Amino acid sequence: MELPSVEAMTETVKGAGLAGEIDSPTLGHFGSMTCTLNWRTVEKPTLELAAQKAHNLDLRGASQIYDAGAGQYFVRPVRVVLRAIPKTSVNLGNLDVGVTAGASNVFEVVYLKVDVGGSTLIEIDKFNYICKINGIDYLLQVKAALGIE
Repeated sequence: MELPSVEAMTETVKGAGLAGEIDSPTLGHFGSMTCTLNWRTVEKPTLELAAQKAHNLDLRGASQIYDAGAGQYFVRPVRVVLRAIPKTSVNLGNLDVGVTAGASNVFEVVYLKVDVGGSTLIEIDKFNYICKINGIDYLLQVKAALGIE
């Protein structure tokens, strides 16, 4: 899985009082986020994920960490939750003798949540006006100003 890149939407600010231009981020707003699910071969889930609807993907990993003070390794769980809509429904890849197919699905990500070691570090939900990073809701004041909180 190639996870999405999170890039803030920006507006260029220039004028009196500034010595140049500033690309100022818009609080809680992000550009298009895409992810790619790569397959070694075409499988049933490859084609099921081409359905033109939102798919809930729950990805889990185990990150090995070395504690230099204790001289020991430990494992920290990593969980990425995505709600994703097919953008490129499915790339079936290649059929050739003795090689992987290289099939893939490309999705537009509308919800992203990353938990590391049991703590939620980032949660972005574009349809529900949620942008929490390290426990701070960057859209809270915006929602209050719009009367939706």
